[in-house]
Formats: sequence, structure tokens, C-alpha cells
Amino acid sequence: MVSTDRFLAFAAMSLLVIVIPGPSVLFVIGRALAHGRRTAVATALGNVFGSYLLVVAVAFGIGSLVERSMTVYLAVKLAGAAYLVLLGVQAFRHRKELKASAIKAAPAAEARGDLRTVLDGALVGVTNPKGIVFFAAVLPQFVDHSAGQVTTQMLLLGLVPISIGLVTDTLWGLTASAARTWFARSDRRLSLIGGAGGFTMIGLGLTVAVTGRAD
Repeated sequence: MVSTDRFLAFAAMSLLVIVIPGPSVLFVIGRALAHGRRTAVATALGNVFGSYLLVVAVAFGIGSLVERSMTVYLAVKLAGAAYLVLLGVQAFRHRKELKASAIKAAPAAEARGDLRTVLDGALVGVTNPKGIVFFAAVLPQFVDHSAGQVTTQMLLLGLVPISIGLVTDTLWGLTASAARTWFARSDRRLSLIGGAGGFTMIGLGLTVAVTGRAD
């Protein structure tokens, strides 16, 4: 269905795009710094789920609407940016509640919020301007229309960047959370790193809001 040449070419293209840190990576890092490893991994899972929703949208023709309509594109972009800023503000406001002693109890405390964390990541993934442009503009170029089953080809090809993104986002998150664990030896340092995570997400949201697309 999908030729090996097209599959490998799309994988190479996906890797080139993904290795350049974008909103998803910075969001995972911000969450890792603010909340730790468990939240970082759950965020990465949610992120790739949201990204694959973009693949599904493109495969069924919805993604082209976002790409062609500046109004729809801006609405999606600004919604994602606003949510990033909101999460960043919340992380910054609650930075002083982070305690070194709470790190050991984090797994039990965070278990109740795993679904919410995944949904947060999914929302950021599905409103990521970088992902919208990539899947809407690049993915269709690697489909072999003469082979038929175009929708299925897109869904299969879309698994390539999703898989790559899951690995890289998780690694970024684990690396950032390891730094957070080191800082957690002190309540003051932990508060500072939590605030840094909040500022990262606020800055990311503002960046997404003012960044345009290449037409």
C-alpha cells in the first residue's frame, strides 16, 4: 500500500522536523520541571494522541480546511496559546506549594490526575501550529494516489512521526524531570524550578500566539 521509498522518505522528513524543539517539546519540558517525571510522561502520551488526531483530521479532509482558512487557523492557534499561558500561570502560582518531601509521595498524589494530564497534552498537541502545518501540508505529499486507499495511507504514514515524537518527547521529559529531582533537595530550589516551568509554558504560549505560518 505504502511503498518503502515513500515510507522512509517521510520518516526522514519527520525526524528532521521533530528534532527541532517545538511547542510540544517545550510544553513537556515545562510540565516536567513544574510537576515531575510522571506528569512529563503522561503529557508526552497526550501530546502524541493529540497529534494523531491531526493526522485523522487530515486523512478525512478536515485538516485542509484549517490549512486554507486563516480564520480557522488563527482560532485553533490562539486557543492553544491561551491554554498554554493558563497552565503556565497555574504552575507559577502554585510553585511555593512544591516541597522536597512531596517528591517521594508524588506517584500516589499524581495518580488521580493522570487522565487530566493526558488530556492537557492532547489539547496542546491538537492545537500545535507546527503539527497542523506539517500534517496538512507535508503528509499528503507522500501519499501514492495511484495505489488507492488514500485515507488508510495517511493514517499509516501518520504513525511514523507519532512514534518518533513519543520517543523524543519522553526523553526530553525524563531529562528535565531528572534535573528537577536534583533541585528537589531543597524546597527553595524546587520552588524556583517549578516557577521556571511555569514561565516556560507562559513564554511558549505567547510565542505560539505571535508566530505566523509560512504561506
